[in-house]
Amino acid sequence: MKKEVSRMNRPVKSGKEILDEFFSGILNIPDIDKELASEIKKLYDEGKLTNINLSNKLASLREGKLDDKN
Repeated sequence: MKKEVSRMNRPVKSGKEILDEFFSGILNIPDIDKELASEIKKLYDEGKLTNINLSNKLASLREGKLDDKN
């Protein structure tokens, strides 16, 4: 739901709209780890972006990268 700002006559984006835009473009952020960004976007899209799920995903990715080095 958008609200109108009377002085500027521009719609004000909701928090969800701002987050949707951010996560839709997360893979385009320069120098971001594409695998990490993809996993974070996936959690967001599934409605599972929580502190615990993000921590678990980061740990899993970290372990995977360590296994690749060995």
